[in-house]
Amino acid sequence: MRPPHAEATAAAVAVVVIGHDDVAHVGDAVRSALGQGPAVREVVAVDDCSADGSAALLDRLAADDPRVRVIRLPVNSGGCGTPRNTGLDAVTAPYVMFLDSDDVLPPGAVDALLTAATGADAEVTGGLCVRRELPSGREEPWEPGLYASPAVLPHPAHRPRLVHDTLCVNKLYATAFLREHGIRFPDGRFPYEDIVFTARVWAAAPRVALVPDRVYVWHVRRSARRLSISLDRAGIGNWRARTHACRTAHEILLDAGQKRLARGARAKFLDHDLRMYARELPLRDEHHRRAWWAHTRTVLADYDAADWARDPVAPGRLIARVVLASTEPRDLPRLRELASRPARLLPPYARALDGTPCWSADLPGVALEPLLTRPASLLPLAVDAELRPRARRLRLRLHDLYGRAAQAGPSEVEVEWHHRDRKGPAVRRTLPLRPSAGGTWTAQTPVRLDRLASLATGTWDLRLRLRFRDGSTRRVTAHALTGPGLLRRHALPSLRHAVLLVHPYATHSGSLALRVATGARGITPLLRARLRRLPHRPRAGRRPGEPGTVTPPPRQSAFRA
Repeated sequence: MRPPHAEATAAAVAVVVIGHDDVAHVGDAVRSALGQGPAVREVVAVDDCSADGSAALLDRLAADDPRVRVIRLPVNSGGCGTPRNTGLDAVTAPYVMFLDSDDVLPPGAVDALLTAATGADAEVTGGLCVRRELPSGREEPWEPGLYASPAVLPHPAHRPRLVHDTLCVNKLYATAFLREHGIRFPDGRFPYEDIVFTARVWAAAPRVALVPDRVYVWHVRRSARRLSISLDRAGIGNWRARTHACRTAHEILLDAGQKRLARGARAKFLDHDLRMYARELPLRDEHHRRAWWAHTRTVLADYDAADWARDPVAPGRLIARVVLASTEPRDLPRLRELASRPARLLPPYARALDGTPCWSADLPGVALEPLLTRPASLLPLAVDAELRPRARRLRLRLHDLYGRAAQAGPSEVEVEWHHRDRKGPAVRRTLPLRPSAGGTWTAQTPVRLDRLASLATGTWDLRLRLRFRDGSTRRVTAHALTGPGLLRRHALPSLRHAVLLVHPYATHSGSLALRVATGARGITPLLRARLRRLPHRPRAGRRPGEPGTVTPPPRQSAFRA
């Protein structure tokens, strides 16, 4: 027997694939769409005036499969919106989804989305997207909480968290719904056009279905010759473009009367966008920092009392309050730690004249009083980590936070080393936390560097789980201490590997991580990985976006959150 809705779902989906100068990947994208089976009626491939042979490759694919239609834009549009709109205008199927040239649809993605859409009569159906780091293959789910289990929502406001998923590519849309409401992408060069498009979708109040299936694989290529916009955040123009997209999305939702979703969009900006850029601010030069700070103050000035009322010491809101309270950039290392995930609030722990906890003595208006009642499992606790490779020893120190840690009673810390790029068991050890001077607790443990190297060379991240006498726990990462002899490369003798190459270092968020390699052969892939992580700099002497700078067309997968 045919499954339910078989007649309705046969050849019901169009996949719009967009690309520009991506001949190395666009074929895989189109083939992944064709490989979804008979549910795909057509693959509309829109080539944004490529000059690298992409168009010829697409023509060959069209000759082999009549479902492929190729549309060439005569002039490069400068972004993703125009080619997607062009493809959307051309589709004939009742449902449509979007695919970027350097990503793929996993097997079964269309069937999972289409079955849910027809079964729930949903105008928008979303599924799980995973970010796949290449070449390592490490995967990270995008907004996994939204797609933990199947759900049908009569209105997007029933789940405000939807505004956090600003991707357009992990969703199936009823074509008639998009056309009826005139929902399109911003045309031309408009970075982060996904944010605006999804706001327009939610503003139209569709019936929504959610599925836990993997429906999209987002490839992240940090070593690409030309970085995508979402990775190329070094220029201040990128931040201005992102804030413009977020403000536009908020206005769209507000104008549509979707006040709850509009409030959620502002909360998402603080918790996601602001934290991400604040983490990287210490890496920028003084000119960038001042421009970023001034622009961010202008953006945050539009927020009202209700935007701050809910959880004013949540990391994103606290960062925003510090920015608003100071006209000049300040406390950047401390803000970076607060922006990490999980958040860490490093000392000093100041108090105002009336004894109220506050950000610092000279910013008493940034009150931290809500921390006094927050559960220990949600506190931004700070743990310092000091790793000395020659001694093969790790020392940890937990800071009290206005007496809250002491109230919960720290008892143990579970130390975990996780390899960044390979799946497998973590290296764990549980240690007692002992009271120390200055209202802190400490723990020490040997680090079996030979064992880590035997399991896998590359980068190991340190993660901790604090346990308290009241039964609560808190997952944290550790702040990497700097100082003489710390965070240096070491070549150590090893009975198992002859030579062990070890480099403890601080990540962009200030967390301790450890690179390990073995012998002369082992150091080669480590050096290659470090070269891939070097920042991509523009050829000209100007910062991107400054007058006189020529900006090349971005990769077509560039505009994601």
